[in-house]
Amino acid sequence: MPKPRKALVLLEETPYYHCVSRCVRRAFLCGVDAHTGKSYKHRRQWIVDRMKLLTDVFAIDLCAYAVMSNHYHVILHVDTERAVEWSEQEVITRWERLFSLPVLVQRYLSQDTITRAEQETVSELLTKWRKRLHDISWFMRCLN
Repeated sequence: MPKPRKALVLLEETPYYHCVSRCVRRAFLCGVDAHTGKSYKHRRQWIVDRMKLLTDVFAIDLCAYAVMSNHYHVILHVDTERAVEWSEQEVITRWERLFSLPVLVQRYLSQDTITRAEQETVSELLTKWRKRLHDISWFMRCLN
């Protein structure tokens, strides 16, 4: 029986993981759909470009990949130590490349006066984002 990724990923055991994502219902990711004759070859470069962007943002290295007609494989290396070393500004900058920032974080960046409670909220957000920026599930979510 399949197990959730969080039960399979043990970074203290190994930082390397093989992940697969596939299409369902005869959908085509890349290549020519034999059923409709429509070509989806242009999507292959989109996927490769997205992988490159995500490896620049995340503390996850892409060791190898293969993009097939209805699925892809990636070999990932999770670099937890790199994520821990990032400054708060670095975490915010990386997160902002993928997602829009909440107003509270924008105020924090513009150095507006914020209360202690708001500062604690920002700190909690940054801790959460730092964890997500070296999480395989979040990497795959952003890739898919």
